[in-house]
Amino acid sequence: MRRGWKMALSGGLRCCRRVLSWMPVLVIVLVVLWSYYAYVFELCLVTVLSPGEKVIYLIFYHAIFVFFTWTYWKSIFTLPQQPNQKFHLSYSDKERYENEERPEVQKQMLIDMAKKLPVYTRTGSGAIRFCDRCHLIKPDRCHHCSVCAMCVLKMDHHCPWVNNCIGFSNYKFFLQFLAYSVLYCLYIATTVFNYFIKYWRGELPSVRSKFHVLFLLFVACMFFVSLVILFGYHCWLVSRNKTTLEAFCTPVFTSGPEKNGFNLGFIKNIQQVFGDNKKFWLIPVGSRLSRSFIIYCCGNRNLAVYTFPASLRTFHLP
Repeated sequence: MRRGWKMALSGGLRCCRRVLSWMPVLVIVLVVLWSYYAYVFELCLVTVLSPGEKVIYLIFYHAIFVFFTWTYWKSIFTLPQQPNQKFHLSYSDKERYENEERPEVQKQMLIDMAKKLPVYTRTGSGAIRFCDRCHLIKPDRCHHCSVCAMCVLKMDHHCPWVNNCIGFSNYKFFLQFLAYSVLYCLYIATTVFNYFIKYWRGELPSVRSKFHVLFLLFVACMFFVSLVILFGYHCWLVSRNKTTLEAFCTPVFTSGPEKNGFNLGFIKNIQQVFGDNKKFWLIPVGSRLSRSFIIYCCGNRNLAVYTFPASLRTFHLP
C-alpha cells in the first residue's frame, strides 16, 4: 500500500514538473499575443491616422511576425535527435557491463565496444564517454540532458523558454528564432518611437492606446537588448563550430584537449548548421548537407572523414 502511494506521489510530481516546464513558454506566448494586439489594433488601427502608413506598417509587421512565430514553433516542437541504435549497448553487453564489479574491466569493455564506432572524443580522464542512464556510448558532441532524460546529438543547452533541448535537430531553428526575435523587437521599437514621442509631448490625446504604445516601446527595447546579446554569442559559437557546452568545457580527443577541434573554417562552420543551400538559410525548414564529405579536424590533424550519406547519417543526421 505504501509503495503504491509512493508511486502515485512520484507520478504526480512528474506531472507537476511537466506542467511547470511550460510556464516560461506560456509567458512568452502571452507577451507576444499582447504585442500583436497592441501593435495592430492600438497603434496601427487607432493611433496611426495615415491610411498609407497603416498599410505599410501592417504588411512588414505581419511578414516578420510569421517568421518569428514559425521559428518559435519549430524550436519548441522539433524533437531532439538521439544517437543511432548502434551506439546503444546490446542486451548481452549491458548484462556483462552491469554484472562486472571491477572498474578497470568495465573501462576496457567500453574501449573494445568503441573500436567499432566512429567515436573520437573522450572524458577528461581519457575514458570512453558512456551514459549509464541511456546505456550507450556517446557519439562525439553528444551529451545527456537531465531535463529531457535523453542523450542529445550535438547538444548545445536546454532552453526553458522553448521547453526543449537545443541540439543538432533544431539548432538552426533556434538561431533563426533569435534572429527574427531581434528583428521583431527592432521593427516594433523603430516604428513605435515616433508615436511614443508624440504621446510624451502631449501631441496626441491621452487615450487607452497611450498606455499600450508607451509600454510596447519599453518591452521591445528591453527584449531587444537581451536578445541581441544572446544572438551575438551564438553567432560567435557558430563561426567557430562550437556548442555552448564546448565553449565552457574544452572537448578532449584521443590526442588530448583541443578547444578548436571541430573548427572547419568560417563557411563550412555555417554550413554545418544551416546546410549548403543558401536559399534555405533564412527559412525554418530542415536542411541536409549535400556535399560528399565532412572533415572533423583537431588543429591541423584530420581525425576522420565521414562520407555522406552512409556514415554521416548513422550518428549525425536524422
